Amino acid sequence: MFCRSHFRAGAPPVIDPVGTAFPNQTAVTLAWNLTLSVGARQQQNQTLVNVSSPACGDWFVAAHLPEDDGKIQQKGLPSCFYLFQPQMLIRRAVDTPTLLPNIPLSQTLSSAHTPSILKFFVPEFSTQLAVTIVTCAVEGVARPTCGLGLLIGSASSGRDSRLTYNCSGEGPCTASVSAPPWGTWVQVAVETSLANVTMTFNISANSTVACKPKSAPADFNSNFTVSVSNGTTAPNVSTETSAVARGDSSAGSCILTPAVSREDTDVLSLRFTVADGNLTVPSDPPTLVTFDLNSAATSGGTLNVQISLNRSSVIGGFTSVRACLTPSVPVMALNNSQSCATAFVQGYSLSVDSSVTETALRIPFPEASMWYLTLQTLCNNSSECSNVSAVVGVSVNVSACIDDCGAYGDCRLLRTHSYLYASCACKAGWRGWGCTDGSKALSFSLQLRSVLFLTLSNLLFLPPIILALYRGYLPEAAVYLYNMFFSTFYHACDQPGVTVLCILDYDTLQFCDFLGSCTSVWVTVICMAKLQDLFKYVLFMSGALLIAMAMSLDRHGLWNFLGPLLFALITMVSAWVYRGVGRRQCYPPLWRRWVFYLLPGIALALIGVCVYVFAETDGNYLYTHSLWHVLIATSILFLLPPRDTHTQPWGWTHSLCGYKICKNQKEDLYTVS
Repeated sequence: MFCRSHFRAGAPPVIDPVGTAFPNQTAVTLAWNLTLSVGARQQQNQTLVNVSSPACGDWFVAAHLPEDDGKIQQKGLPSCFYLFQPQMLIRRAVDTPTLLPNIPLSQTLSSAHTPSILKFFVPEFSTQLAVTIVTCAVEGVARPTCGLGLLIGSASSGRDSRLTYNCSGEGPCTASVSAPPWGTWVQVAVETSLANVTMTFNISANSTVACKPKSAPADFNSNFTVSVSNGTTAPNVSTETSAVARGDSSAGSCILTPAVSREDTDVLSLRFTVADGNLTVPSDPPTLVTFDLNSAATSGGTLNVQISLNRSSVIGGFTSVRACLTPSVPVMALNNSQSCATAFVQGYSLSVDSSVTETALRIPFPEASMWYLTLQTLCNNSSECSNVSAVVGVSVNVSACIDDCGAYGDCRLLRTHSYLYASCACKAGWRGWGCTDGSKALSFSLQLRSVLFLTLSNLLFLPPIILALYRGYLPEAAVYLYNMFFSTFYHACDQPGVTVLCILDYDTLQFCDFLGSCTSVWVTVICMAKLQDLFKYVLFMSGALLIAMAMSLDRHGLWNFLGPLLFALITMVSAWVYRGVGRRQCYPPLWRRWVFYLLPGIALALIGVCVYVFAETDGNYLYTHSLWHVLIATSILFLLPPRDTHTQPWGWTHSLCGYKICKNQKEDLYTVS
């Protein structure tokens, strides 16, 4: 047995424990995982994971056990219990020195195992970050090289994803980082390969802003609320417009940045809309669209991006429109050689052209950050690209699940403590994040066979109903009929695929099925006790009421079924012992009753209980549970006691047709003296 844990910064980890296929057009970066071995007899197993220089913000940990064997474990039986309890210990670097732009800072490094940690703030629109070790000295003596190394960035996925630079050469050492994340602190670590020495060095940093829209406000990514007033107020729905700079389309503009509005439509559901509808994407400058997902409330859903090309709007030597989607920082220019990647993040590339006019991308659990979509038109001749453009439609939204889990799944909102996220619950053997992996899907013939087995097996209750009516046990027959009816339609509704028929709410049908099954066993055993009618009917009613209460509390609990059964058995045995002592002989007195009725009936009932409790699995459920129906119904035929000596066969029919159905009229008259 092993437990696998997954780590990720900024959003929950995207995992695939059983190796299913992801839906088409879905971009997935699987999280870093760690496998913990859990022995069958181990009481505790602790594992320490050390993440040096972690990325700032929220971290998420997910854990799961291996796929089970499909055995249906009855609630109440002894079973293995596993508790996953993560704990986080943080060691902070206090008073971290701050690098100011173009101002050298002197630092001392005294150990090869303890690097010097600094930080530098990268402003918006920065296209490059340069960190330079100007000079260094060992034990107060200046040297051309000190064996220094630079580590820039932080670990974001459980692995050390920092950029490493070796400064072993002579002279100043400069580390250049293209497309650093905007509006964040970047960590810079300086370490040495020399041991047992004390060295000093001067370090400086600078960020380069190569392109900034002319109309960019002071806070490029600030949000303001747009009030939409029509005389009424719509609760829980807000519209936020990102105050994105509207790039000037005149000559000299380095980038176009249209305004984008954001509308929160539901839980884990929001929509972004470009202010002008469609976008006219030229070859130069590129177009930058910003989406604010910098909230943990949106990282538990799925980011959907769709781009469509209007072929009639193409101007000039058009080749394609290329797009690049990245978090934290955009790619400021796109061409045939430029990759869709930033300093620390690999972006998501999309493209539309005359042959493929639409493309889509789904990203489960997007990182909580500002997201940027860069679009640029590519042409077939660089000398004739000045007037090349195309009109594209951009649709961006966040949904709870991928395509609402399709036709074979249900989208469910889950909560862990205060964090809300969504997941698909698949059915009919379909699997995967969007319930699109049909490698183990149930065929229609198997679904039809399942519903027929589980429903038609309940018709075996017809013989007990007829026998109970023949022997004058009307309440028992009514209970058996109730059980047969609701068990049939519950299993017709409790189907994973398309062969489903629900005449009532699923929860109501399930409650009635469980109530009918337990009450059928209860009235049968009480009837076998051969009590006086007054005591029998009191036990019938009180038992049915108590069983209904127990089922409403926990209908899956095994003791909710075994408890009434044991009490009924104790009542029956007590009544039989009382009669046996009074008559000084075994009760029932006839050996034929024991051999041909009681012992076979008890054996069938015990086999049915063992099949129900120990043998059911997901794979054989339709056979074992149908066998449970057959065995219990057949056992009632053997266990139901014979009619009373004064009761005629089908005697209840005379009561329905004559005066016995009500009290005699003379009994209702008062005698007046």
